[in-house]
Amino acid sequence: MQNRSRHFLSLGALVLAGLSLPQSASSTEGGTSVTVTVTNLRNERGVVRACMTREQERFPRCQDNAQSYRVVVPAGEAATLRFTGVAPGTYGIALLHDENDNGRIDRALGMMPREGFGFSRDAPVRMGPPDFEDAAITVGVTPVRQTIRMRYML
Repeated sequence: MQNRSRHFLSLGALVLAGLSLPQSASSTEGGTSVTVTVTNLRNERGVVRACMTREQERFPRCQDNAQSYRVVVPAGEAATLRFTGVAPGTYGIALLHDENDNGRIDRALGMMPREGFGFSRDAPVRMGPPDFEDAAITVGVTPVRQTIRMRYML
């Protein structure tokens, strides 16, 4: 149980670390768009923080990553998110439903995430965040659409 708890702490820390910035760090000129349809959002409270990166070692974080794209929208408007000006490449997307908009993931008993999260390609979450390869999507020159299901541990 202690290892499982440590992995869930890691999941929360990793997802949140890069999702606190409200705007994309990259230019919106050129590139294509990636549209994300968010499903299973349990309420309209707070915000949904979205991060998209092509750096495997930084996924699901975008922290200190100039090549990442970030979007923060009110949860009531989060049925569809859009990243614009995306350069071609392979990316992973992570979402966090920050229900109280406090800029951090809330936990139960100090370990289990209370707030929702989701990943591109509905990548599986086992004892921590998914591998980049499981969440990887390819962005080319045509617009990309992706559906991400929010998950809640509690």
